Amino acid sequence: MKKYTFLLILCTVLLSGCLYPDDRLAQNTIPYKEQLVSVQSAVNQFKEDSGGLLPIKDRDMATPIYQKYPIDFGKVVPRYMAEPPSTAYENGGIYQYVLVDVEENPTVKLIDLRLADAIRDLKTRINMFKQTNGGYAPLDQVLASHIYTIDYEKLGYKEPPFVVSPFTGENLPFIMSNEGEIYIDYSIDLYKLLQESDHNFQPGDDIRPLLLLDSVFVPAFSVPYTINNNEPVFLDELE
Repeated sequence: MKKYTFLLILCTVLLSGCLYPDDRLAQNTIPYKEQLVSVQSAVNQFKEDSGGLLPIKDRDMATPIYQKYPIDFGKVVPRYMAEPPSTAYENGGIYQYVLVDVEENPTVKLIDLRLADAIRDLKTRINMFKQTNGGYAPLDQVLASHIYTIDYEKLGYKEPPFVVSPFTGENLPFIMSNEGEIYIDYSIDLYKLLQESDHNFQPGDDIRPLLLLDSVFVPAFSVPYTINNNEPVFLDELE
């Protein structure tokens, strides 16, 4: 009898251990809008009480615009909110909470850090290739000034890697600068939105804000795009 009791307890513990991580994972990966509303309220209150300052971490001026203003939860917890959202990286989640439009209308958005993980994995493989090939990067085709596709065959990939767009769910490819930086190519998303929306963008304008209009995400790890014949092109392409 004791043997069966022990087995029952063991099974219960094992099932609990298996079920909890999935439950926790669901809490950490779904960007609940009420969480963004809560963070937005905390940011607004902090700004009001601090005379216009924002609760953000310091970043170098050269930091790309959509990664430049991460929220510092240490400045708003616990005074303005009890703890960071479960989806926030600081609380075990997969999103970094950031601000956009900081000058006019500071607005809370998200970066999916799985995109950063994918870039890091690809960059590791590229660095290994460069170490054994005299420092040369596996560049393939020229897309625009300083922007290239990547020769994945040289890196040992059977199929080109990609990330899933947080905006459209499309598979987005990677691109590379001649400085060796890896970016995500949002051309597919931008093309779709340009065809579906009314806009006043002109050649030379950065059209990435189009991606922000109906999304909680920002186009992280991107390069500037502009418009040409109502289609997205790399801004460098017009220079």
